[in-house]
Amino acid sequence: MARHTYLTMMTPAEARELWFSHIDALKEDMPEESVPLSAALHRVLSRPVEALRSSPAFHGAAMDGIAVKAEDTFTASSRRPLRLEIGKNAFWINTGHPLPEGCNAVIMVEHVNLEDGGKTAVIEKAAFPWQHVRKLGEDMVATEIILAPGVVIGPYELGALAAGGVTHPMVFAKPRVAVIPSGSEIVALDEAKEEDLRAGRALPEFNSLIFSAMLKEAGCEVRVYPVVPDDPSLIGASLRTAVEDGADLVILNAGSSAGSHDYTADVIASMGELLVHGVAVMPGKPTALGVVEAGGRRVPVAGTPGYPVSAIVAMEEFVLPMLARRQKTSMKRRDTLDVVPCNPIPSRPGMEELVRVKLGMVEGTFFAVPLPRGAGTVTSLSRADAVIPIARDREGIDAGETVRAELFRSREQIEGALLATGSHDNTLDLIDSMLRKKHPGFRLTSAHVGSLGGLLALGRGQCHLAGSHLLDEETGVYNRRAMREHLKGVPSLLVQLVEREQGIMVLPGNPKNVTTFEDLCREDVRFINRQRGSGTRVLLDYELKKRGLSPARIQGYRDEEYTHMNVAAAVLSGRADAGLGVRSAASALGLDFLSVGVEEYDLVIPCRYAQDERILALLDVIRSEEFRNTVAAMGGYGTVRTGEIIWEYDGK
Repeated sequence: MARHTYLTMMTPAEARELWFSHIDALKEDMPEESVPLSAALHRVLSRPVEALRSSPAFHGAAMDGIAVKAEDTFTASSRRPLRLEIGKNAFWINTGHPLPEGCNAVIMVEHVNLEDGGKTAVIEKAAFPWQHVRKLGEDMVATEIILAPGVVIGPYELGALAAGGVTHPMVFAKPRVAVIPSGSEIVALDEAKEEDLRAGRALPEFNSLIFSAMLKEAGCEVRVYPVVPDDPSLIGASLRTAVEDGADLVILNAGSSAGSHDYTADVIASMGELLVHGVAVMPGKPTALGVVEAGGRRVPVAGTPGYPVSAIVAMEEFVLPMLARRQKTSMKRRDTLDVVPCNPIPSRPGMEELVRVKLGMVEGTFFAVPLPRGAGTVTSLSRADAVIPIARDREGIDAGETVRAELFRSREQIEGALLATGSHDNTLDLIDSMLRKKHPGFRLTSAHVGSLGGLLALGRGQCHLAGSHLLDEETGVYNRRAMREHLKGVPSLLVQLVEREQGIMVLPGNPKNVTTFEDLCREDVRFINRQRGSGTRVLLDYELKKRGLSPARIQGYRDEEYTHMNVAAAVLSGRADAGLGVRSAASALGLDFLSVGVEEYDLVIPCRYAQDERILALLDVIRSEEFRNTVAAMGGYGTVRTGEIIWEYDGK
């Protein structure tokens, strides 16, 4: 089949409106059912609910005390106390009990004195009608509408239904959603073989796992069908089966791009109406939307991209809003927050873009650090604190510009985070884990921009601390010179985190026989580098300069990665023959490691944060025996001075 391009690109709003209008035209209301309250949590009411009884159903006491007729007490005062006879014109009563006939007020027990062995109640203040009384119907009156259709039943709504005597509310039947994964290279998650995954012969299918969770949270019943190969007849057959099985919506995953083997759009068109193919949003552009017919039923279909982030955007932008619309309810909107990007965020004009970011609050300002933006980087979803929408008529966001972010986490969680920027090290993730465990409410959010980038961010007041291992080529001392150059006016503490072993990472067995920096200059060796400004890049340049080697001789010198683990992954995958990094990264991926020396990796902390409770909690973690022992077990680290303040910079 020839490669085809998208139909006319629509904005997300235009695509939703077109798809929704065709679904509305089907004039098929969602079926409804009666459910007991014990099974009603998170269900959506399909009809207005009337109270079957008043609540309370009688006049009841709101306080412990004596029930009286208020008019009988009007003469009472401190000068002329009034005496009431218990059992005749005053009656003991407990909170919640019905008032005796003829009574219309309650006097609190604290305001009652007793005489005659408890037979007489003495009061010094008159009661007023309905004092301390919950009147009949105060909460709700029988036949009153207490909940509207479209309301999602939560704990409070359950209480209202119970109080009104509604034990079996009418709710929409759970939408039945079919998920059909497609792709000849895709295998079910529990069938994926490690050797096939490593060799690139197969890809594990886990989008359906994510979809199922999202759909169940939206109140749906989900059925995941077997993976279908890239064959239009098989995709069509599976789609037809899902519709005939009673699905209210079908999601076809992983076959909706413009590629020559992506047949979703054609299958939808052949079975009904293809309304949308291509949406002006990134990620998520390849989304296809339509309506198909099978077995006498017409059912909406969404074709979602295969890359996880794109697929989830398609779910959030189109599928979940459609399901809410069918159940006459509204989508729960995320909380928002004004944030300031630490660096410019470029964007492609003409496309709405959704940029996932990490956040940290520094001196009252929330700063945003973008996460990797690839459509396949599923960790950008699990690690993100928020998303920043960029309008299609913009070319991006300037550094320092205040923008609105939609939160994935609570504001309290974000306020409890320490924002660390700078050099990457595997121990940072360990610190975050131990910090959360030992000091709940606090966490470490790290952004990997290189040692120099971290110091510059500290100088701008955009983070709490920075990881750095910048070598002074003249003295052989780490970080002090860089701090003097880039942190003038920012008195700071230099806290040693670890000593770590740097070296050249190669494939097991070292097939290219790379043993020296000179070998990196050979024509048959491909290198993978760290980004400009990183301490590892500085170390490489230092070693090359010592030997009189030109960086231009190294193939791949300009190919950059931002973390030691990404460098190790590039070597493991065969994309590069060698890369410079720490031993722990090589050990984690089973690579051989040729040591070139031990370096100092430190945390730079401005003195103004030294007493911040989050910083104190972090220091408590890194000074613990548990941290030292765990780091030592990772290999390639020294922890003799871990947690020590090894230098105090006065900012001059």
